[in-house]
Amino acid sequence: MAVSLLRLASRRCLCVRLGPGLSTRHVVPMATTAKEEMAQFWEKNTRSNRPLSPHVTIYHWSLPMMMSISHRGTGAAMSLGVSLFGLSALILPGHFADYLDLIRSLSLGPALIYSAKFALAFPLTFHTWNGIRHLAWDLGKGFKIPQVYQSGVLVLILTVLSSIGIAAM
Repeated sequence: MAVSLLRLASRRCLCVRLGPGLSTRHVVPMATTAKEEMAQFWEKNTRSNRPLSPHVTIYHWSLPMMMSISHRGTGAAMSLGVSLFGLSALILPGHFADYLDLIRSLSLGPALIYSAKFALAFPLTFHTWNGIRHLAWDLGKGFKIPQVYQSGVLVLILTVLSSIGIAAM
């Protein structure tokens, strides 16, 4: 009973508030349209001779910038690779051992196998070492410019060495 009375009272309040006068009572007319605003914006920028916005070509490519882009790229590529590998394991017929036998039957040379293992290990080790570098930054360590470059070079050296080691297994 109480619920019915509350519902009835709520509906009456809404009907009074949402009556026909609501749509025109609180409306403020617009002075200009969006098209006019954009035209004024571009005219002002043309008169002041400002550049549109910074473009990639005006930046000096630095080691930290390239490593940041690479970190994001390796993370996205590994996520996509693992997802596709898992999806293919679910969809393709047969077992994983069957596909390993297929690869062994191709009689690929050791240089090609080592190169493929290195190509798979490199993004993993780079993302791992650079992630450790980011964890150090989260602790507030290594924010001075020389330290940023030194840690970047250290990450690259550790990446190459650990990729060589993993590919040699």
